[in-house]
Amino acid sequence: MAAKFASVDDYIAALPADQQELTQRVRTTILDALPDAGEKISYNIPAVTVDGKVLVYFAAWKKFVSLYPAPRADDDFERAVAPYRGAKDALQFRWREPIPWDLVTRVVRVMLDQRGA
Repeated sequence: MAAKFASVDDYIAALPADQQELTQRVRTTILDALPDAGEKISYNIPAVTVDGKVLVYFAAWKKFVSLYPAPRADDDFERAVAPYRGAKDALQFRWREPIPWDLVTRVVRVMLDQRGA
């Protein structure tokens, strides 16, 4: 049975050492894009909240770190995220490839805009 996490810090601390730094940077990038955001564990993975409601989840997996749900937007946005779209409307950033931090920020801001916050 998988561990149950009480906090995002606990979740990140439980990751393999080589995944902790990048997962923490994903977290920081999201929070920097959403200055008034909160955090919690939901479905046993980190979730970032705005006004008490989950906006985005992120999770570390064996081969990648994911953000979801991935929004749909204009053609320019779709071209930018296309290489990272995975199953079930998630974006998957492979551990062995550079993570496009500016795109992570852009994705989160599009999510916020679409939500109407």
